[in-house]
Amino acid sequence: MPEKKSFYITTTLPYVNADPHVGFALEIIKADVVARLHALQGDDVFFNTGTDEHGQKLWEAALEQGVEPQAYVDEHAARFRALKEKLDLLPDLHFIRTTDPHHIAAAQEFWRICAKNDDIYKKLYQIKYCVGCELEKTDSELVNGHCPLHPNADIEFIDEENYFFRFSKYQQPLLDLYAGQPDFILPDFRQNEIKLFVARGLQDFSISRLKAKMPWGIDVPDDPEHVMYVWFDALVNYISVLGWPEDQAHFEKFWGTREQPNALQIGGKDNLRQQSAMWQAMLMSAGLPNSKQVVIQGFLTSEGQKMSKSLGNVINPFDIVDELGVDALRYALLRHTSPFEDSDITLKGIREHYTVHLTNGLGNLVARVMKLAEEHLPHPVELGAEDGNISPEFAQMIDSFHFNEAMDAIFAKIGAADAYMTEHKPFAGIKSGDAVERETARADIEHLVRELAGIAAYLTPAMPRTAATISSAVRSNKRPDNLFPRLT
Repeated sequence: MPEKKSFYITTTLPYVNADPHVGFALEIIKADVVARLHALQGDDVFFNTGTDEHGQKLWEAALEQGVEPQAYVDEHAARFRALKEKLDLLPDLHFIRTTDPHHIAAAQEFWRICAKNDDIYKKLYQIKYCVGCELEKTDSELVNGHCPLHPNADIEFIDEENYFFRFSKYQQPLLDLYAGQPDFILPDFRQNEIKLFVARGLQDFSISRLKAKMPWGIDVPDDPEHVMYVWFDALVNYISVLGWPEDQAHFEKFWGTREQPNALQIGGKDNLRQQSAMWQAMLMSAGLPNSKQVVIQGFLTSEGQKMSKSLGNVINPFDIVDELGVDALRYALLRHTSPFEDSDITLKGIREHYTVHLTNGLGNLVARVMKLAEEHLPHPVELGAEDGNISPEFAQMIDSFHFNEAMDAIFAKIGAADAYMTEHKPFAGIKSGDAVERETARADIEHLVRELAGIAAYLTPAMPRTAATISSAVRSNKRPDNLFPRLT
């Protein structure tokens, strides 16, 4: 047997200052589909997600509620961990918290290595700072004195002595990285965006906060007066989850080497700078391989407005799953959002997609075909290996993150099966007094059952529960319960 290939994929780590919203559900579902595809292909998959639990806005949220920061993040992290089952993610998904003891030790070791390489220094500085982004903001980035991503929050002014990372040192190495890997960032217009950002010149960025002002963070090694700035801490999770620095073999197996990088990161467009420039420079500083690829998706909007906690127009994925089922949410997010651009989504729209495409489309087809099979076929249809295969072209759609195209291809198969039933009318032929017509009808039913088996195979990465139900129905020759009951 050929040796398994290693495949590593990670989402960003969301802050736990509010419940999970559908924007992060989109990110983690996309990552799950890719991870499931590679698992089906026989790869050894490492799929990582988790929670970012340090920083000023979490500390302030805990203060507002009158609880200790650790108790606050413990409670909220549990809600994100619940996404694993709620969204039907891969069972062996790894969930890391930045308050985990091993991650804390790894972040401190990462700091030591960068400091040893003369990439960390101390200086006095003054900046305008967005707590929501946990990033410095220039005047050109502000709109009417506010961060455009967090317009309801005031910009803070920081005037203190902190540690800095020599980001400016890595301008040319970053440009060389992008030049050597034209598809390092997907989509290509995001790669062009970050290349322009880096080419304009890089400013060293702060990587610590005074503990006296903001104590909720990982202690800076050998300086108890400072804690790590949240980004410098959180980004290290991508490698600490692999056992770095102790378990080099496991780290290299999944993260890869300089000659053969292996790590795939997925994040939102508000993470472009952190994922594709800051983190890559940090890896260079620590002498570690860069990521293989960074995939950047757009925002979800609702009726034209960006969906965000600060604007209060967030759609709760738990509510959708409770009402419509997990695969209805996975379907709507995968087929009816853009791979890389902003997408508008509403509860009304999700319900309409559910009724039109799932209840009246897929669910109705499965019910009709399997009712005929159960009543008129003497035994389950014998399936060949080809009935469970998916095409390389379909796999490439998923690997390139064009999930909407992949779902369109599946529903084209569903439409073709529906049209075949309408044209051949096996439900009429089976009742015929003519033996030849009855036999032809049985052959048509067998053909449709095989089509369902193929549809289930294609659905497996995207809608795993639905795929499993259809496969079970085909194997048992039994009509399943309604896949997508009508809304009342």
